Amino acid sequence: MASLNDLKLAYRLFMRAYPYRSVEWTPGAALRKPLSEATLAVVTTAGFYLPTQRPFDASIRGGDWSYREIPSQADLDSLLIGHKSDAFDHAGIEADKNLALPLDRLRELEADGELGGLAPMHYSFMGSLTAPRRLIAESAPAVAEALKQAEVDAVLLTPV
Repeated sequence: MASLNDLKLAYRLFMRAYPYRSVEWTPGAALRKPLSEATLAVVTTAGFYLPTQRPFDASIRGGDWSYREIPSQADLDSLLIGHKSDAFDHAGIEADKNLALPLDRLRELEADGELGGLAPMHYSFMGSLTAPRRLIAESAPAVAEALKQAEVDAVLLTPV
């Protein structure tokens, strides 16, 4: 596992000086049914998008707070990676996109009866946002509402 010392000096200094928010953690929702009966969605910060979707905008200061919907039946090989941070090594997810959006593995669990089903849509955000205000105020609530409307029982978060 990487450590802070593995980063370039500029990133180490940034991480030490960044004004992180302190949030008192309270337990969230509990899964109320067996996983074999549950509908699951994936939310990733890999910056994935389909060739037919607009790319994430790397020129936005503080990071692009928008998200992309990835259909459950999407071909993972067709996904493009918009994550632009040079502190993030893309090699792993370029070799196997299941590392950040494990749809192939989840389809196998569904076929084996271990998972009730996959949500029709999964969601990809850009990682490494340094100004997350609009993500918190706009994008995250929109995705939460979409997940609620789709009657998703559980969400697998894959931060990169």
